[in-house]
Amino acid sequence: MKKLAFVIGLLLLVSMFCMVIASCIGSGEVLETIPAEWHAKQASELNEQGLYDEAIEECNKAIELDPNYAMAYNNRGVAYHRKWQFDLAIADYDKAIELDPSYINAYYGRAWVYADKGQWDLSIADNTKAIELDPNYAMAYNNRAWCYYKEGQFDLAIADYDKAIELDPNYLFAYNNRAWAYKLQGKNAEAIANFETFITLTDNPQWIETARQEIEALQGQ
Repeated sequence: MKKLAFVIGLLLLVSMFCMVIASCIGSGEVLETIPAEWHAKQASELNEQGLYDEAIEECNKAIELDPNYAMAYNNRGVAYHRKWQFDLAIADYDKAIELDPSYINAYYGRAWVYADKGQWDLSIADNTKAIELDPNYAMAYNNRAWCYYKEGQFDLAIADYDKAIELDPNYLFAYNNRAWAYKLQGKNAEAIANFETFITLTDNPQWIETARQEIEALQGQ
């Protein structure tokens, strides 16, 4: 008899607990149990899908849960950058770096924003910092080279493209960009060789056609 009473009492407690949970769910009072990291990773995936507004929402949730979570600011910076909201992107990259001064992706991301704004020296500085943190970061060399190229510092640009290709021999953009740098230096043979390598590495018909046109123009000089 006592055992039956115990079982009935336990069932009543479970029932009451379920009712309380259901009531909280209905009123929106259940506390967030998904960690900030999950929201930040979701934002990264959404950025890759081009769903930038949704990515920003996920980052906002992550930051609400953990205001000191550098990845959330970085990923939101990526989304703002891709929406061409440069000042908001820089502010988020700034915060990510403030929270984690060794956050390579934040330096690299901010460098891209500065480059898109035509602020070449600031972009060079951030790419340089990324390289200091990871000397094998091929994309940072390529992007710093692009800034040197835009400033007309072709020797520095080519040196960085050389390093990017040394680190990643199939880095097609580095070959294409180095070709343009050689072209502007009047080094046609080197430019042609790089355009030809670029063609072997891409299957984009428009890029291939453009490279072939450049080769024909250089051969005709």
